[in-house]
Amino acid sequence: MNYLKCLAVFAVGVFSAALAEESAEQTDMKALALTISQEALLVDTHIDMPYRLQESWADVTSSAPDRNFDYLRAHFGGLNAPFMSIYTPAEMEETGGAFLVANQLIDSVEALAARAPNKFAMAHTPQQAEAAVSRGLIALALGMENGAPIEGDLEKLQHFQKRGVRYVTLAHSKSNHISDSSYDENRPWGGLSPFGREVVTEMNHLGIMVDVSHLSDEAFYDVLEATKTPVIASHSSARHFTPDWERNMSDEMIVALANNGGVIMINFGSTFLTKAAREWRDEFGIQRDAWSEETGHGTDSPEAKAFELTYREKVPFPYSDVADVADHFDHVIDLVGIEHVGIGSDYDGVGDSLPVGLKDVGGFPNLVEEFLRRGYSRADIEAVLGGNLMRVWREVEQFADSHSG
Repeated sequence: MNYLKCLAVFAVGVFSAALAEESAEQTDMKALALTISQEALLVDTHIDMPYRLQESWADVTSSAPDRNFDYLRAHFGGLNAPFMSIYTPAEMEETGGAFLVANQLIDSVEALAARAPNKFAMAHTPQQAEAAVSRGLIALALGMENGAPIEGDLEKLQHFQKRGVRYVTLAHSKSNHISDSSYDENRPWGGLSPFGREVVTEMNHLGIMVDVSHLSDEAFYDVLEATKTPVIASHSSARHFTPDWERNMSDEMIVALANNGGVIMINFGSTFLTKAAREWRDEFGIQRDAWSEETGHGTDSPEAKAFELTYREKVPFPYSDVADVADHFDHVIDLVGIEHVGIGSDYDGVGDSLPVGLKDVGGFPNLVEEFLRRGYSRADIEAVLGGNLMRVWREVEQFADSHSG
């Protein structure tokens, strides 16, 4: 064999060995990611399953392929402490009925746990969540998205605390009697309403975490001024990647949140993650509204859904991926440290916009693998997966206990 052939054979051998070594490392990393996901306390503060079940029932105690959350995928992905979103539409602020719907949704989550006691358990405290997970169960905590069910009555807030609600998103897509919304051009309060400040104080005393997602920037800073405990953003991402979109949090807000001891929980919706997806959504909205005005069909009509499908065929949606999600975690960590970021996926709440690799609750090992690839330690990963949120939950609970009576 001549020199060139020998060199070629040697090069192929070296490349094959390197490829085998790299493949083995990748396999090991995937296995470690799955192990961490399934062994850690994994908290996701925003799963929109309850309201979707009300719209269209599915058996999430086993497999529900048309949903983002079900037991089988949650079990595989390691999601063992999700907060079920008790969501009421913003329109109910005016039409009424939010108190009724919120109670019905809580009933439905309790019924789910009662129907599958070998799989789920309600968790009203951090201790209950940890105890359920230690028994191999998925702990179902409750977070209320939109303060409309309070209906201007602090006794109703107390009622929901007794029912297990452990955070309240003060407003949703429209300003309400508690707070201005980032989505609403009508901002009657310039931040929190006077009653909203009372709500924050009462939430502190009741051990309910204050959620600043959806709020206007002014309302966010009003909350920080009014609260005596750390707050959370239950499903928001970093505005750094979506400039000028108020629904996400600016760097200055993230720093202020960290100084308060709080946590921002990263939303997985592609439009929360990348400028390209945000711009696609904005342009689609312009085109859909023009079509709606021209045809007379409502934007929630079957015809509008058909219009969106056609539009997506012509202009494909730019889905984000796991790396884009991890970029938001990196950004927050670079700003304020590992202690102030967690997961608030918005599964079953952001429609068909979820990232490649994180299409449902079974995908959490893919995110953990990305963290490992970026050099995160296991301790850091476990803090992000659940430790940071549990710290805030405990601090809020401890403040309430020390100020009771």
